[in-house]
Amino acid sequence: MPARDRAIFTLGRLPDAPQRRRRAEDMAARLEAFLAGRRLKDNEAQRELGVGNALKYATTTGTVLIRWEGAKAPTIWTVPRPEVEPHEARNELARRYLHVLGPATPDAFGSWAGVTGAEARATFEALGGSLVPVRTPIGAAWILAADEPGFREPPGPEAAARLLPSGDSYFLHWGAGRELLLPDAAQRAELWTSRVWPGAVLVAGEIVGTWRRAQADLSIRPWRRLTRAERDAVEAEAQSLPLPAIEREIAVRWET
Repeated sequence: MPARDRAIFTLGRLPDAPQRRRRAEDMAARLEAFLAGRRLKDNEAQRELGVGNALKYATTTGTVLIRWEGAKAPTIWTVPRPEVEPHEARNELARRYLHVLGPATPDAFGSWAGVTGAEARATFEALGGSLVPVRTPIGAAWILAADEPGFREPPGPEAAARLLPSGDSYFLHWGAGRELLLPDAAQRAELWTSRVWPGAVLVAGEIVGTWRRAQADLSIRPWRRLTRAERDAVEAEAQSLPLPAIEREIAVRWET
């Protein structure tokens, strides 16, 4: 994430409960003393400290940075704590969440952010007049007041086809949100797998299948029969993907 957003996505998740916060602070202090300015692979630090994956509790203090190296073990190091009050960081985290994934509820925000229901509800209360209540097909929810004009605008023209990457915010939902986006349970199981999610194939605003890529080879698994024009639009989208270090043209394979 951008360095300027570090406090939002770390301190914004620091627990309010004294015992849980103390666990995070103690782990951060242990890690800082152990590293003493060094950078190490996380598995090495976990092994030497004898804490296993519990080391990740320290990340909510905003003092631990992680750099992922693809499939390799990530590198970790410590930095000074951000000069931001945790509750203000969480308020901004909720604003970011609502701007991208709203309308939403406090419970949905809590699940997404990894904070308790009480912490999520307190955050929405703190935002007060900057939120607007709305009704959705899956119940009451909230949006940012600043986003209301955009919600009231008529929808623009739909793209003929889009290949949404794994974890794209369009389908980054849980629970009832997934059911609203894809009523078919079998399709939900294919898109939101228990492992790495595939990408979503969007045709005229509707998710119609999944896709995966291995270098220049792209496979598409449609859930319904697409017209020739729809298939052409999907293939044109595939050819337009801005993929670095690809030495040949994208090859599209349609699965049945």
